[in-house]
Amino acid sequence: MKILHIISQSPDFTGSGKFIQEIIRQSAINGHDNFLVAGVQADFKMPGALIDKDHCIFVRFDGKDIDAPIPGMSDVMPYQSRIFSKLCETEMIAYQRAFEKKIKQAVDTFQPDILHTHHLWVVSALARKIAPQIPMVTTCHGTCLRQHYLCPNVGRQITKDLQKIDQIIALSCDQKQNIVNTIHADPLTINVISGGYNKDFFFYEPKTFHGVVELVYAGKLSSAKGVPWLLKSLERIKDLPFRLHMAGTSSGSQKEMCLALAGALGSKVVYHGPLSHEKLGELMRRSHIFVLPSFYEGLPLVLMEALACGCRIITTALPGVKEIFGSDHGFMVRMIELPKLETIDTPYEKDKNDLENRLSGILKQGIKEVIHTVAPDMEYVRSATFQFAWKKIFSRIETVYDKVFSEHANHIRKNDYKTL
Repeated sequence: MKILHIISQSPDFTGSGKFIQEIIRQSAINGHDNFLVAGVQADFKMPGALIDKDHCIFVRFDGKDIDAPIPGMSDVMPYQSRIFSKLCETEMIAYQRAFEKKIKQAVDTFQPDILHTHHLWVVSALARKIAPQIPMVTTCHGTCLRQHYLCPNVGRQITKDLQKIDQIIALSCDQKQNIVNTIHADPLTINVISGGYNKDFFFYEPKTFHGVVELVYAGKLSSAKGVPWLLKSLERIKDLPFRLHMAGTSSGSQKEMCLALAGALGSKVVYHGPLSHEKLGELMRRSHIFVLPSFYEGLPLVLMEALACGCRIITTALPGVKEIFGSDHGFMVRMIELPKLETIDTPYEKDKNDLENRLSGILKQGIKEVIHTVAPDMEYVRSATFQFAWKKIFSRIETVYDKVFSEHANHIRKNDYKTL
């Protein structure tokens, strides 16, 4: 099958970027032919062995196809970006025209059997309009639903085209219901298939303890991800023997704030910047606890990656997180219930002190448990991660491809019969 993959931002650095890399990798392993359209920085280079250069077409920002930085699906990205809600009408038209040109070029050049786009947002709606005759699957990563909330005028303009997508992949049951509520998609067209983790990079090696409990956070440095909350909580227990490793980045004032808070903890925080999957796996294998204090997520694949490396998990009890972990996880997973938020990813000011107290308490408990027993519960790790290996996840995605392709072929046959 010839699959045209389309994503409006960089196919790297973020959860959806890593996701599309794995889809392309698994697709190639299974004998499919892949082509990629993506929005990237002016100097972006595709990871070497992933896909041939002549099978990529990029919309380049930062002074190339478009003068301004990439509008990110999140308001804080791990590279220079703009915010969709601040684009004027002229900028939005230029954005759409740039992607329209490149998608048409890819369709004409590659002649795909199927489109697989990412995010239920502007570029997926464009792809549906440009190639209504080609079967189309779209994966929702959650951040696109947030954009519908932040940019309702744009959302209303593209909803009808999004409703024409043949099949949608939601990462969780909660996300499926949010898709129905947001764009009024037919629930029968929405398939719940989580993301996965790459077993080549994320695997267990026996843990050691040399007097310091190694904590790790991986993701964007932003308030929505809870990084300032994490760092302020650690400040309250800095007498304990821990070291936090921060992997990831962002830009602007959010990054500066996070690094300033980290700096106040001195040698207790090590900032690694963005890491490849290989390097992140190495870091997780030598760490004891992974912390994800996010206020908004779709389905954070990084939790499965960390768990596969034998890390204990401390995370917020977001719907997608509770769905993948359930309620029976012993000491390996601890969840923090969030209060009602002021916006989709921001707590009320009055609740922040309580949040810091609760997180610092759970971190303190987790650190003491590692000191007492460094070995993770590997029986739980194996049972929890088994179904999330990418090979299994892609086989389910492939079933959706086959379904939409067969439905499309049947539709063509019926139309041909009617013309006889």
